[in-house]
Amino acid sequence: MRLIVNLPAYNEEEKLGSTIKRIPRAITGVDEIFVQVIDDGSRDRTIAVAREAGADFVYSNGANRGIGKTFRHAVERALENGADIMVNIDADGQFDPLDIEKLVRPILDGQADMVSADRFSLRTAKNIPWIKDVLNRFAARIIGNFMNTTISDLTCGFRAYNRETLLRLNLPGDYTYTQEVIIDALGKNLKVLWVPVNVTYFEGRQSRVVKSIVNYVSNSSRIILKAVRDVRPMKFFGVPGLFLITLSIIVFVGFLYFYLQDFKISPYRNYLLFSIATLLIGLQFFVFALIADMIKSNRKLTEDLMYLMKKEKYKK
Repeated sequence: MRLIVNLPAYNEEEKLGSTIKRIPRAITGVDEIFVQVIDDGSRDRTIAVAREAGADFVYSNGANRGIGKTFRHAVERALENGADIMVNIDADGQFDPLDIEKLVRPILDGQADMVSADRFSLRTAKNIPWIKDVLNRFAARIIGNFMNTTISDLTCGFRAYNRETLLRLNLPGDYTYTQEVIIDALGKNLKVLWVPVNVTYFEGRQSRVVKSIVNYVSNSSRIILKAVRDVRPMKFFGVPGLFLITLSIIVFVGFLYFYLQDFKISPYRNYLLFSIATLLIGLQFFVFALIADMIKSNRKLTEDLMYLMKKEKYKK
């Protein structure tokens, strides 16, 4: 059983070395533990520090590509290096590397395909900006309701993945990946668990993703909507369609009630027009749902082929 601990890094020369040195090199049930660093075009000594601190694999994107592409690069390299499990942890030390075993244990015991750290269920992350706390909890609740499951933490990057999950994930986004991974994994019926951990947000720490709250909400909302649309198309289009058709029927019943009083259409014409318009829009949503569901079926065939190709490419 080979575990690869991946650290995405961008200008992390100050704390990367100490984080690498704190990563456990022995876990019960794991035969080999390797440290992998993916440098996202750092302009400081991040690569040199990684090697000096004992990282087994060090790769560079060559330029600043963003956290989404960095994660995809990490997955590809971990599979190339024979990972049975990959753990992704931040390079700046905000998470405790000793918690890696907490995330790996459910996978080793066959209880999960993917395990995410949970920053919110038992306690509030220390020094986390309140707006980030509120937005994360709100998004997790909304997406959890849509996916018919409880999502404890939607955006935490500290996660463990088994080999099957790494082979099955398909992530087109460049801006981020954390929300997409959860939605994609749940959509593929992979077993996802959340494990509470301690996390400390250092004062003055600048997020690599959240440069602006407005841009973060905008980009994240777009990514989440696209991911949910692809994973649950019937629900995504069907629920609004059903609502509009129901509203149309209710309004039409109201129109009939007034019309039958004196058999005049003109005074209540707006009711009728509104009813017809909402009915047509609702039917359009149902048509979209059927088309999207057919696209989903074709996408599943494509993803199954990609899975088989990746499985052959990264055969151990």
